[in-house]
Amino acid sequence: MLWFLLQLQAELEKIFEMAVKGADDEKIAAATILCGASLIRGWNIQEHTVNFITRLLSPPVPTDYSGKDSHLIGYAPMLNVLLVGIAPVDCVQIFSLHGMVPQLAASSMTICEVFGSCAPNISWTLTTGEDISVHAVFSNAFALLLKLWRFNHPPIEYRVGDVPPVGCQLTPEYLLLVRNSHLVSSGNMLKDPNRRRLATVASSSSPNPIFVDSFPKLRVWYRQHLACIASTLCGLVNGTLVCQTVDVLLNMMFKKISGGSQSLISITSGSSSSSGTGSEDTSLRPKLPAWDILEAVPFVVDAALTACAHGRLSPRELCTGLKDLADFLPASLATIVSYFSAEVTRGVWKPVFMNGTDWPSPDANLSNVEEQIKKILAATGVDVPSLAAGGSSPAILPLPLAAFVSLTITYKLDKASQRFLNLAGPALESLAAGCPWPCMPVVASLWTQKAKRWSDFLVFSASRTVFLNNNHAVIQLLKSCFNATLGLNSSSISSNGGIGALLGHGFGSHFYGGISPVAPGILYLRVYRSIRDIMFLREEIVSLLMQSISDIARSELPRQRLNKLKIPKNGKKFGNVSLAATMTRVKVAALLGASLLWLSGGSGLVQSLIKETLPSWFLSVNSSNQEGDKGDLVPMLKGYALAYFAVLCGAFASGVDSLSMASKRRPKIIGRHVEFIASVLDGKISLGCDPSTWHAYVSGFVSLMVGCTPTWVYEVDAELLKRLSKGLRQWHEQDLALALLSIGGVGTMGSAAELIMDASS
Repeated sequence: MLWFLLQLQAELEKIFEMAVKGADDEKIAAATILCGASLIRGWNIQEHTVNFITRLLSPPVPTDYSGKDSHLIGYAPMLNVLLVGIAPVDCVQIFSLHGMVPQLAASSMTICEVFGSCAPNISWTLTTGEDISVHAVFSNAFALLLKLWRFNHPPIEYRVGDVPPVGCQLTPEYLLLVRNSHLVSSGNMLKDPNRRRLATVASSSSPNPIFVDSFPKLRVWYRQHLACIASTLCGLVNGTLVCQTVDVLLNMMFKKISGGSQSLISITSGSSSSSGTGSEDTSLRPKLPAWDILEAVPFVVDAALTACAHGRLSPRELCTGLKDLADFLPASLATIVSYFSAEVTRGVWKPVFMNGTDWPSPDANLSNVEEQIKKILAATGVDVPSLAAGGSSPAILPLPLAAFVSLTITYKLDKASQRFLNLAGPALESLAAGCPWPCMPVVASLWTQKAKRWSDFLVFSASRTVFLNNNHAVIQLLKSCFNATLGLNSSSISSNGGIGALLGHGFGSHFYGGISPVAPGILYLRVYRSIRDIMFLREEIVSLLMQSISDIARSELPRQRLNKLKIPKNGKKFGNVSLAATMTRVKVAALLGASLLWLSGGSGLVQSLIKETLPSWFLSVNSSNQEGDKGDLVPMLKGYALAYFAVLCGAFASGVDSLSMASKRRPKIIGRHVEFIASVLDGKISLGCDPSTWHAYVSGFVSLMVGCTPTWVYEVDAELLKRLSKGLRQWHEQDLALALLSIGGVGTMGSAAELIMDASS
């Protein structure tokens, strides 16, 4: 088997050499082979294939090259084959699994910079008879770059709250910084074979760091993109090159409407820069570099949308013109997406009626979408707002969203359009999800009419929007996650509890019985990134955790006996009920709560929990004193649950050692929490919670730090550890106090020795 793999690797190396040094036809054939089965299905040689493709996207300069233009121009046919071959989402995931996304992004930026700066007077004819232009190569590279960047999330993800969403920092700058980090050649880094592989691939394209400033044209577009998100369009000066390009593009898009005269929606006071009758479409197409066209596209789309809003363009003419623009330069679809996403969130455009006359109508299957959404959410107990709240009036959408969805449904569902629909599709979903209910179900209904095979995905996406503008529904979904995991209800989807009940076993109409309720965990994984206000999740997850502990205790013990039970000193049974089994469920509840909190807000939300939420919870008067919780068992279980919850959250956010960058902030956070505990034990702070809860929390938290995260103890100030140890001794927890001091470092050794001497005397 090993010999066979070595032979395959040797053959791949020959193909790679052919792609670099062979004739044009050989380069194309080699690129096609590498993007075929060896990439998709050859898992045993996939790593080598990914490396070769990444290196081919940054081919070396030929030894005999002496031209003024970039040497990449000569590789255009091969580069286009590679860009198209790895465009599918599945291929992008393969590159991501092998850590190649940063280097792939850097190569794509280089290709975009070169081909986007060339006038479209160069083309190549392949052996198949297909003609490709510099615009085609640029568009394919640009589409790939944006998939890697995932730019198409709407501005809702650029939140203004205290805690940014996890993963929203994935920007071109970040990708290049990660790529540059692969070039670091310290001794420890080179001991890792994976780091050596990434460093080799990165240095093969350029041994020097690369920054966004290395790509002037890309930088200009990127700044314009950010400006478009931040505020309305401005800065277009009459008579400039950008203004002239805008008029040319408008003339190209709507020349047929104006009957050969000046464009109906020319934004300048002068005549259009494109003259003549334009008997052929090609004569109207500007011979401009792609970057110049992209710079003008936002102003073009704004002028067209304004004309439609004022009745100078019909909806059909608007969509036809936008489609002509996207066909002329497919990369312009990205800028169209960016503009529509920003404008929808501004809320300045009047809604339009999807009546089937001016705009497409979703009525054909809107009621069916509503019924399927109700089935999907049946296990959560969340009420689904009616899609027919307005009576017999047609559905409405904001004008930019209506134009966007109408544009996307004009695309054919073929392979050529697929890579650009892969750009527009996620953006359309995110954009519609951020709009008021029921925009996403309306969009799902429209697209389901066009592509029935996407029905399950579209309906599922529509169902998650129920939670995006409704915090109460989010709380109900979180409660369903706890109930399903812990088996606290009798629903068929979650009666047995466990991970299977939380995440389910599949979804879709192809299952027996058709659409069925979806597991709450899967729903939350689809919802959490788009929740606008995540700060409320701290209190709600703690509250749900405490309620779950009460439910666990009541399910394990008869309620009438709770107040009569006392915690035994050395026994493990309460009648016929095992305390160990109960504690196992308590730990599962704490693990689920910590996972949900970390997933929802990352380290920022965890820090806020430890610094603010937990102290406030212990200080509050009515946190633990609920009806039925007066005995010793339930308050004790709540304390232990909070201890596990706090330690797990801290471990997720900053690790248990000092190797990660996140661990650098940990001493201050943990130290502040230990300061709070010590102050309570010193009598400086009065609590409102049940004493049994506080006792269990402190002993559990310290025990977990000593046994599982000793590095945390070592990082805490020695004086704080001494104060904490003194409080533990007052509770007759001498062993725990000694264990705490023994790992506290040099500063606590004296106190530990004194404690040992006192114990022996």
